Amino acid sequence: MKRVFNFSAGPAVLPEPVLQQAADEMLCYKDTGMSVMEMSHRSAAFENILDEAILDLKKLMNIPDNYKVLFLQGGGHTQFAMVPMNLMRSGSADYIITGEWAKKAYAEAKKYGSPRKVASSEDKLFSYIPDTQNLDINPSADYVYICENNTIYGTKYHELPNTKGKILVSDMSSCILSEPVDVSKYGLIWAGAQKNIGPAGTVIVIIREDLIKEDVFPGTPTMLSYKIHADKNSLYNTPPTYGIYICGLVFKWLLSLGGLEEMKKINEKKAKVIYDFLDSSQLFHGAVEKKDRSLMNVTFNTGSVEMDDLFVKASLEAGFENLKGHRSVGGMRASIYNAMPIEGVYALVDFMKKFEKEHTS
Repeated sequence: MKRVFNFSAGPAVLPEPVLQQAADEMLCYKDTGMSVMEMSHRSAAFENILDEAILDLKKLMNIPDNYKVLFLQGGGHTQFAMVPMNLMRSGSADYIITGEWAKKAYAEAKKYGSPRKVASSEDKLFSYIPDTQNLDINPSADYVYICENNTIYGTKYHELPNTKGKILVSDMSSCILSEPVDVSKYGLIWAGAQKNIGPAGTVIVIIREDLIKEDVFPGTPTMLSYKIHADKNSLYNTPPTYGIYICGLVFKWLLSLGGLEEMKKINEKKAKVIYDFLDSSQLFHGAVEKKDRSLMNVTFNTGSVEMDDLFVKASLEAGFENLKGHRSVGGMRASIYNAMPIEGVYALVDFMKKFEKEHTS
């Protein structure tokens, strides 16, 4: 059976060269005589895999020397707690709410202090990014928190908030490595791997060294201390070894393409194919404000629940997987992460044109 075009929001499509290399090395990684799944995380072979992954990510993102790269477990929901446990030392932080994941992070932070909601786009079902250039930032806030790309709704910050000198913390789960970023503008970046990097179960944290302290929320479990993991180079306990291995292969794949500048060009080209069609279509409509559109998650609908359902059913039969929108918003969503080939985007738009012709008079 040939591979389908998988538009899932996560776990998501991975580069075929990466999957092929992983398949080739499944039974025997290099000269170890065993799979990466089987090897000790304390072995020289695995430590080399980990060290190379860290170095390659630093190269890809041009990460300054005063930042640590951590590979952790627990997914995004654990980071919702880990961030305030480690950084909200005065008991205050400001959150910008642009979707469900920022909402969840804000709700979790309330357990460890008194965060404030300083901006939100919930009034229009998170279909835009609010103006964040003159926010009422709390002088006592330890950080300002954003979800930079909103997977469910298809919005993206194209200009970072003015934090008025406060640390910026960003959930980059669904946009990391899609384009270059200036890491020095952030105090902490975290990303679940399952959208644009690797398998589910791995989380990457990029944190400025001065923020790594023993002074954490009282009662913080050992496993939820950034310092514990930073001090042990992500090897305090058994890390997600196979996930780290796949992430490392993805980093090398990106480097082979020319890095994030080249990846951005490819992503812009893919997104333009879909958005240009949506802007000219008589049946399909983009779901968010044009100025805030995501390069990674394209949300759209027909304006009719029945027609949306018919399209999703037809798309499945045609070999396009996971185009159904999130249950909270309905409609459709095409996640076109780095590994989605442009052929998949062209094929989807051709199918949408055909569907429109068949269902409009």
